[in-house]
Amino acid sequence: MSIEAEALLQEAKESIEAAQNYRSELQQRLHGLSQARKQVRGSASQTRDALQRHFQELQVAVSRLLTERLNALLQEVDNIELDSVSPLDDCQKLIESGVSTADELLREGEAAIRCGINEKEDKLGSFTKKALQIQLDSLPEVPVLVDVPCLSAQLDDSLLHMFRSHVARHGSVASHPPVQIEELVERPGGVLVRWCKVDDDFTPQDYRLQYRRGNSSQYEDAYIGKDNEFLVLHLDPHIDHLFRVCARGEGRTEWSPWSIPQTGYTTLAPHEWLPGVDGYILSSRKNIAMRSDSSAGHGGVLYSNSSTYFCGQTLTFKITAAGQTDKRDSLGVCADSRTDTDSLQRDQAVCISTNGAVFVNGKEMTNQLPAITVGSSVTFDMEMVNLFPVSNNNNPSDGGNFKLRVTIGSGNREVVFDWLLDQVVDSLFFGCSFTHPGWKVLVF
Repeated sequence: MSIEAEALLQEAKESIEAAQNYRSELQQRLHGLSQARKQVRGSASQTRDALQRHFQELQVAVSRLLTERLNALLQEVDNIELDSVSPLDDCQKLIESGVSTADELLREGEAAIRCGINEKEDKLGSFTKKALQIQLDSLPEVPVLVDVPCLSAQLDDSLLHMFRSHVARHGSVASHPPVQIEELVERPGGVLVRWCKVDDDFTPQDYRLQYRRGNSSQYEDAYIGKDNEFLVLHLDPHIDHLFRVCARGEGRTEWSPWSIPQTGYTTLAPHEWLPGVDGYILSSRKNIAMRSDSSAGHGGVLYSNSSTYFCGQTLTFKITAAGQTDKRDSLGVCADSRTDTDSLQRDQAVCISTNGAVFVNGKEMTNQLPAITVGSSVTFDMEMVNLFPVSNNNNPSDGGNFKLRVTIGSGNREVVFDWLLDQVVDSLFFGCSFTHPGWKVLVF
């Protein structure tokens, strides 16, 4: 094959490969468009269902309230009518009884006048006596109309206007949630979730973060507060979890729409303390250690169950209870888990003591951090400065110093320094040492 033919063949192969890559990219974009269309149509359908369900519930509730109010007013009319008519009925019965008595008396009087001479005197006497007993000058009192109830209904048309005004402002439709998840960062045994506000006109008062396992349908609350990030712990490694966040506007009681759920997971095993160490009691998840009364007065280092700390991560110790302090007390990171010392203030370790002093390979630095008390959080961040050991001949096999840049933070202060190790380490242990009981520390 000639050189020209080979060049054409190579060019054709490159064009075919470029066309394949182009087609693959276009197919990925088609898939992205399909996902976007699915999100729009799916969220629109869910929003329609939510609106219809909400307003149907409102209609039923408002109809029930109006019916209850109408029945209450009708019952009030019935009660007033009954209370008002009852004495009128009694008065009517009294008057009708008097009319009947007067009719009977008239008949007797007319009969007495028409009777014969022999009976007239007796009949007239009897009639006169009966007329005196009846007291014809005594009449029952009939109430005047102004004193009798005249019922009416007072109906304020402003209710309809107020109702119409409230209904016109009730509910809203948002094309985008006011907050969205910005970043999911895996942590040992958990995921750090960061979110941000995307609506400039929305002023958040509180945030609410929820999560669920990928195969579950039920979300659970992880955090409610004002921060823009939260570390969700106690997650099983290599298991997808869905995260979503919403916010409550300033001065509002209802929550905003949820953000678009984001999938996150961790491949990192959770940080755990080593069980079975004399003088320390661990929680069920082994991430909390408490210095107990056993071996009181004798320091002992409690290490991590394995070397689970890697450079680029943030290791956090949170003090949840405190005891008596000692100059040997310390929290820190080390290259090994030696058991021949009673403190982390030794070679191949960096640590901070409870009084705030920082130790690097057993030597105290001049820089000092705030003292450690209940509620204190101490963070360790490390990054590699040299990927290989540094020697005079720049030959890794010669040994030398492996350098890590360490940042220790406590309170609102931090110190930064380079930590020299004898050999390259892929991962590090963490540990704590407390001389007296009462200390309790959470690691994550």
